[in-house]
Amino acid sequence: MSELLQAILVVVLTVLVALRLWRRHDERAAAVAWDRLAAMPCDLPERFDPVMVAGLPEPARRFFGFAIAPGTRLSPVVEISMAGELSLGTKEAPRYQPMRASQLLCPPHGLVWRLAAGRGALRIAGADAMEGDRSWTRFRLTGLLPIVRAGGGPDHLRSAFGRVVAEAAFWAPAALLPQSGVAWEAIDADTARATVRHRGMTQTVDVRVDAQGRPLEVTIPRWTDANPERAFRLQPFGGTLADFREVDGYRLPFRVEGGNFFGTERYFPFYRARVESIRILPAPRSRT
Repeated sequence: MSELLQAILVVVLTVLVALRLWRRHDERAAAVAWDRLAAMPCDLPERFDPVMVAGLPEPARRFFGFAIAPGTRLSPVVEISMAGELSLGTKEAPRYQPMRASQLLCPPHGLVWRLAAGRGALRIAGADAMEGDRSWTRFRLTGLLPIVRAGGGPDHLRSAFGRVVAEAAFWAPAALLPQSGVAWEAIDADTARATVRHRGMTQTVDVRVDAQGRPLEVTIPRWTDANPERAFRLQPFGGTLADFREVDGYRLPFRVEGGNFFGTERYFPFYRARVESIRILPAPRSRT
């Protein structure tokens, strides 16, 4: 073997080792965030009483009356396993790819979404996460090559917080109960808006419900650069909810579709999830 070939092999092996170590570091960061969010204490009462929402606008009362049964143990910490499709393209050519993901959701503090999507050489894996005052998006092609690395700034954190609040209306309704940092108002006869404040950030989420209080659509103005100009700005983001099932006293959607520009002609669902399991984790109570 020539010295040049030996040198090339050494370089290739060094790069592969470095990429594996880098991936391990990213996976460790996601695991640490997951564990911290799972153990996050909350200020909620122990169990749900409809009296807690008696003063809310009527659509909000309907929402909570449908989503949480009286006496349900309250927790904003939810573990979700899902499958479905993720678009890697545009509305005209969505290029949907199969995806599987696991998620730890703990509004308003954050989330960790571990994703594997695509097939063969186009297989991507990684995590989208927010925990405290940090957020990041890190995905790799074929398990090693970094293709998306974002985060570490206020724009990404604000965008991630928007997703956390929107998904609270999907899978963690206890996090939107009236409390410090959460306020509700009516938009129309079937739509209520929650305003969530956390760590200097403010995010609204509109929930449209049917006559029974079943949430049909969830919409937020999201701070995002998911546009042709790649410039951060507020854009409508949201989705539809279906296939509600009971989980430990909650009625939660097991089918969700969503995407950017929700409610406009530019909308298409880049995210189509079929939930396989939901687990409500016990949340320790704050001492304060």
